[in-house]
Amino acid sequence: MPNNHRRRRKDTEDSKLLMSGKRSKQALVYEPWRIFRIMGEFVEGFDTLAELGPAISIFGSARTPPDHPYYQAAEKVARLLVKAGFTVMTGGGPGIMEAANKGAKEQGGTSVGLAIELPYETGPNPYLDVSLTFNYFFCRKVMFVKYAMGFIIFPGGFGTMDELFEALTLEQTDKINNFPIVLFGTKYWKGLLDWMRDTLVENRTIQAEDLNLLFCTDDPEEVVSSIKASVENQLYLKGGLMYPETGNHRNRVEVRADG
Repeated sequence: MPNNHRRRRKDTEDSKLLMSGKRSKQALVYEPWRIFRIMGEFVEGFDTLAELGPAISIFGSARTPPDHPYYQAAEKVARLLVKAGFTVMTGGGPGIMEAANKGAKEQGGTSVGLAIELPYETGPNPYLDVSLTFNYFFCRKVMFVKYAMGFIIFPGGFGTMDELFEALTLEQTDKINNFPIVLFGTKYWKGLLDWMRDTLVENRTIQAEDLNLLFCTDDPEEVVSSIKASVENQLYLKGGLMYPETGNHRNRVEVRADG
């Protein structure tokens, strides 16, 4: 049976947009004008992040406490990414997101948080150099992919899974190419990877080679080395700077080899 006992939470712009059933005349009149608010979120995101440089998006649970090994690993991964010349981008909240932003900022790199309006507000974490808050999930998700060169996925819940499978779908359908997706935590992800192999591949709903889109490890250094190897395949070196092989949204970026 459906769970009808959840506490009533305040409406958000997303929930208003996706509301089904009968609506008031006033709501129906307002609906077409909502596109301008959506457009404004895209414009602000594009304008703010256009000069970001090479970035990696890190996802994971907002519920992971600072004394947890995954929190500490996310902090270390972010430090290593900064040493390698990358910007670190997260959802801007607590838990794994906070750990990654903290590691990036304390290492002297650029720390970016793309927050989302939620019924249960937590506020951004205190380790952000660039901070944006979105009303619409889909606007925010575009920014994570458009301005990142890869994803690192730490253990998390539905939101983390959403970002993981979004990236997998985009890569499988060639909407993005050479986009590394790294899973951190072999024990955490083992059940999901086994299910993909034993159920999805077995039933031919995906191909066996689709699993090669994922790389899973427990080693922060291995996370960053795999990201760097993929980026080097996307870009070519010229005069100490990395240039895109094809014309796209990325500016000139520098990826240090000494990280």
